[in-house]
Amino acid sequence: MLGPGDDAAVVSASDGRVVVTTDLLLEGRHFRRDWSSGYDIGRKAAAQNLADVVAMGADPTGIVVGLGMPADTGAGWLDDLADGFRDECDLVGASVVGGDTTRCDLVVIGVTALGDLGGRAPVTRSGARPGDVVAVAGRLGHAAAGLALLQAGLDDPGGLVDAHRRPRPPYACGPRAAILGATSMLDVSDGLLQDLGHVAKASGAGVLLDPAAFTVTPEMEKAARLLGADPLEWALSGGEDHALAATFPREVRLPAEWTVVGRVTEGAGVQVRGRTPERGGWDHFRE
Repeated sequence: MLGPGDDAAVVSASDGRVVVTTDLLLEGRHFRRDWSSGYDIGRKAAAQNLADVVAMGADPTGIVVGLGMPADTGAGWLDDLADGFRDECDLVGASVVGGDTTRCDLVVIGVTALGDLGGRAPVTRSGARPGDVVAVAGRLGHAAAGLALLQAGLDDPGGLVDAHRRPRPPYACGPRAAILGATSMLDVSDGLLQDLGHVAKASGAGVLLDPAAFTVTPEMEKAARLLGADPLEWALSGGEDHALAATFPREVRLPAEWTVVGRVTEGAGVQVRGRTPERGGWDHFRE
């Protein structure tokens, strides 16, 4: 309703509630300017916040950006960053409604995203119940494979490095999942095993995954051969694809965008049938 130019913006919330989330990205920890362009970083910073909004079943409405950067950061890089924010927001009908800038030794980006539930109940992490199916929408493991290729200095066999630089969250699937009756949902930012562990803990239930249900693309297979890695580990434990993972009552007929990969059980924690995964995912303070 009122965008940049005043002391604050005004954003409409049709049902009187606002979904809000925030993320912080630090140069050298969450991105490298020699690996990603300003445009890529803008897309990624916006995407990881917009994905959190749709994971609650809401429609994103706007973002505000706090930006710290060195004095010698070029105007062209900054323009590219802003273009990345704009283009990612355009995918969901949201806007950059304001923010702030300051001088900093490294590039630091703080994004806060807002969303509107449109009269729906928020989908939380705590509603999964034994008997529900576990399903995912979007890519898994691509960003982790791309990061591994960058770290090893190897050629990309097909779009994996771009997946690390610029995730593609399945935005429309979040609000639709809420309408379908999802009992819990979140975006996969730190690895599927770790993130589903949050659902299991919050819901007081267990999760059993079927490794045969996961798609390993030919590109991931090629990268795994180059790196001597297991591509399924990327799908289970790799973060930053910002896919959606949700649980649904088993009688719900899911659209083609969703793939059933397991079920909710009695018990606790996340298990993978017939496997002991090497790692659960990303821990921001332990890694």
